[in-house]
Amino acid sequence: MKLTIFKYIFHEIWPTFIASLLVFIFIVLAARMLNIAEWVVNHGVPVTKVAQMIYYLLPGMVLFALPAALLMAVFVAFHRLSSDNEIQALQSSGISLYQMLPPVLAVSIGGVILALFLALAAAPWGNRSFKDLIFQVANSKADLGIRERVFSEPFDGITFYINSFSSRQRIMKDVFLVDNRDPALTNTIVARQGKIFSNSRAKTIMVHFIDGTIFMVDKNLDNVRTIKFKTYDLSIGLKDIMSPLSSRKREPKEMYLGELFKRVKDIPPGEPKHNEMLIQLMERFAIPLAVFLMGIIGAPLGAQIRSRGRILGIVVSLAIFVVYYVFLAGMRSVGETGALSPSIGPWLPDVFLLISCLWLLKRAGKERPISFLDRFLAFQEH
Repeated sequence: MKLTIFKYIFHEIWPTFIASLLVFIFIVLAARMLNIAEWVVNHGVPVTKVAQMIYYLLPGMVLFALPAALLMAVFVAFHRLSSDNEIQALQSSGISLYQMLPPVLAVSIGGVILALFLALAAAPWGNRSFKDLIFQVANSKADLGIRERVFSEPFDGITFYINSFSSRQRIMKDVFLVDNRDPALTNTIVARQGKIFSNSRAKTIMVHFIDGTIFMVDKNLDNVRTIKFKTYDLSIGLKDIMSPLSSRKREPKEMYLGELFKRVKDIPPGEPKHNEMLIQLMERFAIPLAVFLMGIIGAPLGAQIRSRGRILGIVVSLAIFVVYYVFLAGMRSVGETGALSPSIGPWLPDVFLLISCLWLLKRAGKERPISFLDRFLAFQEH
C-alpha cells in the first residue's frame, strides 16, 4: 500500500522538477546570451563556438537553478494533493505527512548528489573550459575584426588601420594603430609591419611591430613624445577583450576542491583573497545542503496551504528561492570584507532554511495550517 503511495507521490514530483529545471535554465541562459550574442553579431563568432560556450556554462546554470526547481516540484506536487483533498484522505486512513516523506527524501538526496557533482567537479570544469574557449575565440577575434583599408576596433580601446593583411600568416603591412586604453595617455603606432601572436598560458594576445614609430600624447595635449623602434610588442590582455574575464589567473569558481584547499592554506588568514577562497570552498557544500532542505520544505509548505491554483506554487517557490540567494549573496559580501567569518557566513542561509523546515514539519505533524498565509491568499483571491 505504502509503496503504491510512494510511487504516486514520486510521479507527481518528477515531471514538475524536470519542467521547472528547464525553465530556470532557459531564464539564466537568456541573461547570459545577451553577452554572447554580441560576439556573434559584432564579431562573427561561429554558431558552433556559441554552442560550446553554452555547453560549458550549463553545469553552473543547473547548479544555480537546482534548489528552486526541486522546491517548486515538491511544493506543487503536495499543494495539488492538498487542494484535491488527497492528503486529507490519506491522513484519515492513518497515514501522516511524515509517512509521505520517503519519496521527497529520495528526490532531495538525489538533488544533493547531483549538486555535489556539479559544485565539486562539473561547474569548475565548465567555468575553466569556458574561459579557455573565450581566449581561443579572442585569439581569432583580431582576424575577424581587422579589415584592409578600413578603420576597425577588434579590441576595446584599440583602433587598427592597415594597408594589407594576411589572415593565414597573421601579418599586417603598413599598420596604423591607436591605443586609448590608458585614460591618461594616447599611443599612436605607425609601423611597416605587424604580426599577431598569442600566449595561451598568460591569456594574452601580442602584436609584434617591425620598423615604426610611437607617438605618445597626454590626454590634455601637454606633453608629446616620439619613440622610433626596430621591434615593439604590444600586449593585449583578456581584460581588453571581455571585462568579466579580466583575470589571467584562475578564479575561485574555476578551481577544483584540492586547488581551493591549497590556496586557502597558502594565503594568510584575514586577507581578502583568503576570505574569497574560503567562502567559495564553503559554498561548494552549503549550496548542496540548501538543495536538500528546499526539497524537504516543499512538502509541509505545499500540504498546509489550502488555497488553490498552480501559480501559487511558482510564486511561493520563487519567493523562497530569491530570499535564499539574496541572503547568500549578502553573507558572501560581508564575509569577503572579514566583518563575518567566511567559514560561517555561507552556512547561515542554510540555518535559516533548517529552522523553517523544522517549524513547517512541526506544524504539519500537528495538522495545523499556516493560517496567516492562507488568510493573505484568500484576501488576494477576493
